Amino acid sequence: MLAIRSTATQSFKRRSTTALAVTFLTSIGNVNVSAFSTATPAVTSILSDPSLLGDAVPGADTFDVVDPGASSNQFEDGSAVIAKVRRMGRDDTKQAIERANAALRGWKDETTALHRSDILSKWSALIKENSEDVAKIMTLESGKPLHESRGEVAYGTSFLDYYAGEAIRPNSAGGGYMSPSPFTAPGSGAPRGKIMALHEAVGVCGLITPWNFPIAMITRKAGPALAAGCTAVLKPSELTPLTAVALSVLAKRAGVPDGVFEVVTADRDLTREVGDEMCSNPIIKKISFTGSTPVGKLLMKQSSDTLKRLSLELGGNAAFVVFEDADIDIAVNAAMASKFRNAGQTCVCADRFIIQKSVEEAFVTKLAEKVIQLNIGHGMKDEVTMGPVISTLPVKNLKEKVDEAIVEGATCVVGGSPLPEHGPNYFAPTILTNVNPSSLIWCSETFGPVVAVKTFDSEDEALSLANDTPTGLASYFCTTDLSRIFRFSASLENGIVGVNEGIISNAGAPFGGVKESGLGREGSIVGINEYLETKYVFLNA
Repeated sequence: MLAIRSTATQSFKRRSTTALAVTFLTSIGNVNVSAFSTATPAVTSILSDPSLLGDAVPGADTFDVVDPGASSNQFEDGSAVIAKVRRMGRDDTKQAIERANAALRGWKDETTALHRSDILSKWSALIKENSEDVAKIMTLESGKPLHESRGEVAYGTSFLDYYAGEAIRPNSAGGGYMSPSPFTAPGSGAPRGKIMALHEAVGVCGLITPWNFPIAMITRKAGPALAAGCTAVLKPSELTPLTAVALSVLAKRAGVPDGVFEVVTADRDLTREVGDEMCSNPIIKKISFTGSTPVGKLLMKQSSDTLKRLSLELGGNAAFVVFEDADIDIAVNAAMASKFRNAGQTCVCADRFIIQKSVEEAFVTKLAEKVIQLNIGHGMKDEVTMGPVISTLPVKNLKEKVDEAIVEGATCVVGGSPLPEHGPNYFAPTILTNVNPSSLIWCSETFGPVVAVKTFDSEDEALSLANDTPTGLASYFCTTDLSRIFRFSASLENGIVGVNEGIISNAGAPFGGVKESGLGREGSIVGINEYLETKYVFLNA
């Protein structure tokens, strides 16, 4: 059961961030999210439909969800807390898995692909109808600007729309193909029998999602899973569970049956045991995880005893290469889009800027002009174009990396420091030039609003720098040379390459990396394959 109790102490209009206090409680048993508690005026002034936050059920162990964009005073007086969410551990996870398993046969074998498609379409439509509320919830718990949250709602629903279409295609569950038989009938050369390859749902899936895309990372996994006839147990990030709650409420309204889409919320302390249960429980047949490379490796080890199917979308350290023949304005716009979306906190953000020496000055000058125009502040403010990082730890890490780079010879062109006047979780958008490749800001994923620049002379040198990393998720380069486009993109060791563009993710394209950036692909026609087994049937008839 998903349940919410909403209280608030101050009006949003009187504060730079909301003082919405919500208690999310989950009881054992069947899902019931049809009712909701009486919301205070502060809550109803924010959400058009407070019932997105579910039922009120008192008396459970909870953990705090905070607004990362809150001021220092709000963190001190406690009003940065926007939700209290139930702490669910191993036993809760076992029960969720058992409910998903109980629902599997009805969803997998007793519904048509068209029926599953219709439900996914209805789910998408309901999210769109409630898009403003979902976007506000997302901004309050993740910190990203409201315009980015609105964009993510559209991005997230695109996966439900896409896989509603894929559900009924021959490559989905129930589909497959036939091949010519090599066997011959006795006494003749005529073919004997039929070779059939049939696609079937993998089974119960464990989905573990990060905080930085609270809706899209859920729908990119749940869309193909449910389309294929799988049931799913979702563990959202402890930092952004409320968006998952809203999605679950809307899934229920769309007709997703009880047990087909379970949600388990856990704080940081209980997350490890929840993940361990998902990986070790034999009922779970597949794990799909988006997050850091170290955690992905741990989940892979934990899943080895039960040989689960794995999709791992892990960390990156994306290169952004600008050749001297590039259109510098296009390159700068692509760099801004790739680097500063969500304050640089995406796995495909450009981190290492590899600029041909002859155009470095022009590129950095124009980029700096754009950077200083960024409006920093709380994401609920319409004029804000960049919000906070998710917590104080990234601020500390960013400051240490920037300072180290400067000591090792880098020049700070713009920014370089925290912005405590906004709150404890803000860091200035930063440009560093002449960065040493041995500096941490260069050789590890930044996950923050810092541009690290190094120059190159030749294409071979640029390629060597770009590929000099153990990860291989995304990379970008800008050029007008068509031959170079094909040559260089073929040589990059990445699963995703953007040419003259900084944002390239979409539902119709395969998303995933190589090397230590993970296994498998999400999105596109290949994304549903991750949730399918292929059964060979020989029919002698």
